[in-house]
Amino acid sequence: MSITAKELAKLLNLSEAAISMALNNKPGVSTKTRKMVTEAAKQHGYDFTRINEDNTALPSTNGTIYFIIYRKHGAVVSDTPFFSQLSEGIDCGCKRAKYYLNVYYLYEGDDIESHLTQILNQGCKGIVLLGTEMKEEDFRPFSKLTLPLILLDNYFETITKDCVLINNVQGSYQAANYLISKCKSQPGYLHSSYLINNFSERADGFYKAVRANGMSTSKSIVHLLSPSVEGAYADMLALLDQGEEIAGCYFADNDLIAAGAIKAFRERGYKIPGDISVIGFDNMPVCTYIEPSLTSINVPKQYMGEMAVQRLVSIIGAKEFTPVKIEILTNLVKRKSV
Repeated sequence: MSITAKELAKLLNLSEAAISMALNNKPGVSTKTRKMVTEAAKQHGYDFTRINEDNTALPSTNGTIYFIIYRKHGAVVSDTPFFSQLSEGIDCGCKRAKYYLNVYYLYEGDDIESHLTQILNQGCKGIVLLGTEMKEEDFRPFSKLTLPLILLDNYFETITKDCVLINNVQGSYQAANYLISKCKSQPGYLHSSYLINNFSERADGFYKAVRANGMSTSKSIVHLLSPSVEGAYADMLALLDQGEEIAGCYFADNDLIAAGAIKAFRERGYKIPGDISVIGFDNMPVCTYIEPSLTSINVPKQYMGEMAVQRLVSIIGAKEFTPVKIEILTNLVKRKSV
């Protein structure tokens, strides 16, 4: 007999609300708690086809879509507003198409093929795979699947699966070009110390803009920072205290890096944007929380999730289809950091 969410809450000494948020991938619980609940649910045979913990019967649906979140190092894929809004888009898309959504976490080191077999045996109709932290070799077990699959937030040249991702090159080009036009100087780069495809593509766009403005890419000052507010702050503070050369303006791989660097700059007496201008990427809520507010590249995150489901639904049951790569365009949001 499978365990209920109420029984799971008692077993783990957690509230029923916490269990519900963890199983339904809602904000309000930590990553550690979410993982613990999910693993315990699997271990004790929780029926993931339930729509909620009180055993309410599922409404009439076309079946179940799995949103698989693959975590490699966890430095980028975490419980941030970016991924919350992405998840909301997927949830909205599934409801609109009358599919039940099941959120499923996979981690580096898991027996991926065994998990995928289990998912297929539970009647999965299609998969949206969050591949932000994936490298090409991590995707190989998924490439063997014959059911419809959308790779979200990543792309590999060798795969023949549908992909929905950010147009990172366009966004970072726009950011660097704006910095150059406003600051009239060579832009520096606050580059993530964790290498993922998104950040590599943002580097391509940044250097493309530098070259387009007649500047040498080798003259752009680059600082490698952790992709979190706390990590970037500590890294930047250490670089400043070591006397590293500082640029007059910077593009950051994401808003968290930008926010952490700004905190370090201000703590060491630099004025933003008087001495140093900074632009981020993602347009997360932190942009309006910090002082000064952060200019950023907006990614329509919810739309991106909805588009992934829309494409998946269109190929579920299709006799023939050709895989496509869908790139979501970005736009510049001007605030006070430049």
